[in-house]
Amino acid sequence: MKVLFDCTSVRDRISGIGYYTYSLMKALQKGNFPDLELNFCRQPSMKQWLKHQQDLPDVLKQFPSIQFLPFPVTVSDFLGKSAGYFTNNIGHFDIIHGTDHYVYPFKEGKKIMNIHDLTFLKYPQFCTNIVKQYTRRIKKCLPWTDLIITFAESTKKDIIDYLGVKEEKIFITSEASRYDFNYLKTINIDLIKSKTNYDFSQKYLLFVSTIEPRKNIISLIKAFNICKEKYHLHHHLILIGNKGWQYEPIFAEIENSPFSDQIHHLGYLTDAQLAIFYAHADMFIYPSFYEGFGLPILEAMTLGTPVITSSVSSMPEVGGDAAIYVNPHDVDALANRIYQLGLDPILRQSLIEKGKNRAKLYSWQRVAQETLKAYSYLA
Repeated sequence: MKVLFDCTSVRDRISGIGYYTYSLMKALQKGNFPDLELNFCRQPSMKQWLKHQQDLPDVLKQFPSIQFLPFPVTVSDFLGKSAGYFTNNIGHFDIIHGTDHYVYPFKEGKKIMNIHDLTFLKYPQFCTNIVKQYTRRIKKCLPWTDLIITFAESTKKDIIDYLGVKEEKIFITSEASRYDFNYLKTINIDLIKSKTNYDFSQKYLLFVSTIEPRKNIISLIKAFNICKEKYHLHHHLILIGNKGWQYEPIFAEIENSPFSDQIHHLGYLTDAQLAIFYAHADMFIYPSFYEGFGLPILEAMTLGTPVITSSVSSMPEVGGDAAIYVNPHDVDALANRIYQLGLDPILRQSLIEKGKNRAKLYSWQRVAQETLKAYSYLA
């Protein structure tokens, strides 16, 4: 089975869809599947295309020859009126796997498209204009798409309800943490701490993800304020993640907080730095309005941090009985859950143990095996 796998979403600073794509590339390659011949391709950026450059991010240089397609990524939305609109000039493949809400309309080969979530349809107010174009892009691809891969039953239901896709055309695979349970034993924790701009003697609550409206960070800040004022919480609040879009109101909320000096935004961190913040947090709080999977929940559980998260979309599927759930619109309830968890060491330890057991169910090896089943379903 010969597969063409799109790795356009992978950048040097890996996050989000790029992280999924990169991790799956490694797992498929490491899986030593005898019937799988894996080939990687990517579209150049417009700048690369204009300069006839084929530069790869450093993280991709470990992979065998990656072929560049002859058109830039910015024209994807305009390509393909039908599956035979343009010819694949880089070889014949049994499976074409588009990993980021698009699959190339090559005439030959079965086509698989990843849909990570439907934020742009369910919550367009949380999206940039670029992300909103995903609706048009996906609908254009659906006529030549043979199978959709997504990551949770809730997202599968959304795809059926919002896009009218038949249930039998949707395949669910899982995702997994970037860390394993021994990760902290492989790094020099004291050295990394010394190079990090935070005093780890101060207890903190932790949030990790892109700084954007869908993540419901304003409610988290408001809940933090309540915890400080009503419950006299001694913790700080740390937000780790790149600035995404429409983040200005979030930082305005921080500035207007009476406890702004105890709220810290840290940008992009290395895997090792991030692992230390996960492992030393008193709790991980992820009050997102909507997730296609909710990978930070698993990462926190893997590294032994109790989790409070939202009771909507995929998050209860990921967390199972190993997390505390709260209505993301109820700020008072979120504050109360934070306070209760901080007071109850037995509950905290129970969540840590359940979280580690829950995280053991997920691995990139499992994701690779599930993805191979999707390929075999079409082959």
